[in-house]
Parts: sequence; C-alpha cells; structure tokens
Amino acid sequence: MERPTKAMMARDLASASLGMVVEHDEPGRAVVSMLVREDMTNGFGITHGGLVFALADTAFAIACNEDERITVAQGADITFLTSTVAGQTLTATAVRRARRGRVGLYDVTVADETGDVVAEMRGRSLTTDRTVAE
Repeated sequence: MERPTKAMMARDLASASLGMVVEHDEPGRAVVSMLVREDMTNGFGITHGGLVFALADTAFAIACNEDERITVAQGADITFLTSTVAGQTLTATAVRRARRGRVGLYDVTVADETGDVVAEMRGRSLTTDRTVAE
C-alpha cells in the first residue's frame, strides 16, 4: 500500500516552492532536506528561522501521518542552536516519541551538511476523523 504522505506531498506547494526533498518516509519517521537559497536569508544574511521551522514542520507532518487518517499539528516548539547561510543544506529528521489514541509527540532535529545540529523542534499532533481520500 502506498503511503498517504505521497499524495499529501504531491499537493504541498509550500514545501515544493522551498525545494524540499523527502529523503525518507515511513510511519513515525521522516527525513527531509533543503538547500538554503539567498532568498531564504534574513536581514542579517542568515537562514530565516521561519524557513528552518518550515523544514522541521514538513518532516513532522510526514512522520505523524502514519495511516489514512489525516493528522495535523496541534502545537510545536523550536529551539535554534546555531545559524546557517545560503549554500548550506539542512536536513530535518523527525521521529515519533509517543502516540496514544489521537495524540502524538514527535522530535525533529535539523542539522547542516556537516551534521551540526541547527535546531530542535518538538511537535504535538492530533489525528482527525478525516481520511486522505475525503
């Protein structure tokens, strides 16, 4: 059976416009990468934090959509540990920590191309009654 995240990502225009690439996709775990472009930097010449968060959020979305039921974020917190610049590649790895009933907890690590941790995000998910086919 094809993962429902394939269809989700095919319609995800935001992630596509940022050049995100899904490297790994399985229930409870996802890896997504993104090359930082000049137009992704802020007024200090470093990667805009909102775009680091967007990368982490995309990996989180893939990891938490584990079956045909649509799962959405009910909250997330991010801690930025170091900055990056245009030309660097960021990779977000999302991993399920717990899933009970309709709620889940996922940790996402964003690292640069050398493996240095750039940010850590914790996402909280809520599984809805809707399905991907609706």
